[in-house]
Amino acid sequence: MKFKQQQVQCLSPSGLHRMAYTEWGERDNPRVLVCVHGLTRNGRDFDDLAAAFARHYRVICPDVVGRGLSGRLRDAAHYSVPQYVSDMVTLLARINVERVDWLGTSMGGLIGMALAALEGSPINRLILNDVGPVLPADALRRIAAYVGADPTWASFDEAVDYVRAVSAPFGPLSEEEWRRLSESSVGRRADGRWGFVYDPRIAEPFAAALTSQDADLWNFYDRIACPTLAIRGAQSDLLARPVWQQMGERGPRAALAEVPGVGHAPMFLDESQIAIVRDFLLTP
Repeated sequence: MKFKQQQVQCLSPSGLHRMAYTEWGERDNPRVLVCVHGLTRNGRDFDDLAAAFARHYRVICPDVVGRGLSGRLRDAAHYSVPQYVSDMVTLLARINVERVDWLGTSMGGLIGMALAALEGSPINRLILNDVGPVLPADALRRIAAYVGADPTWASFDEAVDYVRAVSAPFGPLSEEEWRRLSESSVGRRADGRWGFVYDPRIAEPFAAALTSQDADLWNFYDRIACPTLAIRGAQSDLLARPVWQQMGERGPRAALAEVPGVGHAPMFLDESQIAIVRDFLLTP
């Protein structure tokens, strides 16, 4: 199953910017699944899952602004969830749909949670992948240690080694899977070296928001009314088990699923992980 590369023009307080997205499945399918990636990743992370669901859904996988093939913001201060939510509303208008199912990994889950908490939300069903209403300060500091560093490498193989090292919590992936994840997240620059395909300035507002306290987002989560699934990597440091368990008892009373042998975050590259999503979205 092949995808189409599309784009939509969005607006921030500092001007217009372009958001790229991949589209899978039939455009006239009324069932739409939006898949949104983590902080430094891009929409191509969902290729395997999108291919598996394209018979059932029109699948839309955006590159959040500042990542992948999308444009960059003039003012880095706007790399924030409110801007991303605004861009997603524009995206839904562009693809001409009123209701969607949503799968969000990490940052993509925060965007989905913020959108699902709004009155009149377009989200029918929400899947939060290894993120929840409490963000531990220690985990945020771990992420901040590498986001925005903007390293470069002399070869693609060196880039793969780096991606494998910083993304080790993704779990025991094969060499082919690490190379595929690297192919979509790094690119060759004008000087011939390889580097990440995201704006390193996304780290600026992220770092500015860091404190010694955990981030508490229960106020958003408790306002969600749609059916929700919370997936946790069993070794995750971003979604603590007690918080994950509380997600099944508060707000939308999420269904809970855990992926063994994985930290932050499951990447849906194997059938067992894809089956978790399939069971939630396609089981009557």
